[in-house]
Amino acid sequence: MTTTTRVTLPTGSTARPAPPPRRVKRRKDRAGYLFLLPWFIGMLFTVIPFFASLYLAFTDYNLLNAPQWIGLDNFREMLDDPLLRQSLKVTFVYTFVSVPLSLVVALGVAMLLNRGVRGLPVYRAIFYLPSLLGGSVAVVLLWRYIFGLDGIVNAFLGWFGIDGPGWTSDPDYALTTLIILHIWTFGSPMVIFLAGLRQIPTMYYEAAAVDGASKWRQFRSVTLPLLSPIIFFNLIQSLISSFQTFTQGFIMSGGTGGPADSTMFYNLYLYQQGFSQFNMGYAAAMAWMLLVIIAAFTALNFLAAKYWVFYDN
Repeated sequence: MTTTTRVTLPTGSTARPAPPPRRVKRRKDRAGYLFLLPWFIGMLFTVIPFFASLYLAFTDYNLLNAPQWIGLDNFREMLDDPLLRQSLKVTFVYTFVSVPLSLVVALGVAMLLNRGVRGLPVYRAIFYLPSLLGGSVAVVLLWRYIFGLDGIVNAFLGWFGIDGPGWTSDPDYALTTLIILHIWTFGSPMVIFLAGLRQIPTMYYEAAAVDGASKWRQFRSVTLPLLSPIIFFNLIQSLISSFQTFTQGFIMSGGTGGPADSTMFYNLYLYQQGFSQFNMGYAAAMAWMLLVIIAAFTALNFLAAKYWVFYDN
């Protein structure tokens, strides 16, 4: 025999039946799609230009007339373009010199700060600040003044009787000044390194010290292996950023890539083709070539990562 329990509600109150679970799910789904709507709208401004540039890469387009399909002619022209080869050379030298040096400096400073420096948040902010300003127009203009013929660097060298060159106007030194600027902006990877160093348990260092390992051996056998995922992350981020360098070369050379094309970065040459010579089809082809280059180096790093990146899982 079934017993029914009756609940007596207060006078004037009514009980609302719970909505069906399916209706609750639809309501939550609508809320989720509503929050995602700005992202979907933003994707339109990315996906449409993405495929439009792919189409323009196979056309002759000058921004004034309708694009004309020319197939692979833009890519064939790249093979015989000496200035494009020069821009690739400048970009490769800049990337493969500045990125390792920047990561080494960032890791070194992070290890110093990780030793318990008093006022750590202040030092961390000071070192991080150049990362926010290093690519700005104002800092590059300041850099051009510092390394100018009558700049601070030559004034300092003059105290020792050294007649310094015009660093930014000499083809032998112009790119070096930009590499130094990139190294100076080591703050972002330094902060990430510092966070990684703080996650390494001290018991590993204590065990290594008990075994008689020196500080250098501890660094090689404990710090580097446990920090390798962070190093790998910073390496990928820095490589991608360096291949896309534009502002530093544009401001330092006044948009010409000089002196003698020594600061003609790939993106700067792409800008000249697209917006100075209105050769937008060729510029689109260059953009896709840059995408392939970045993707290739990223893939190579991921393939090589299995030999030197160690995860704790």
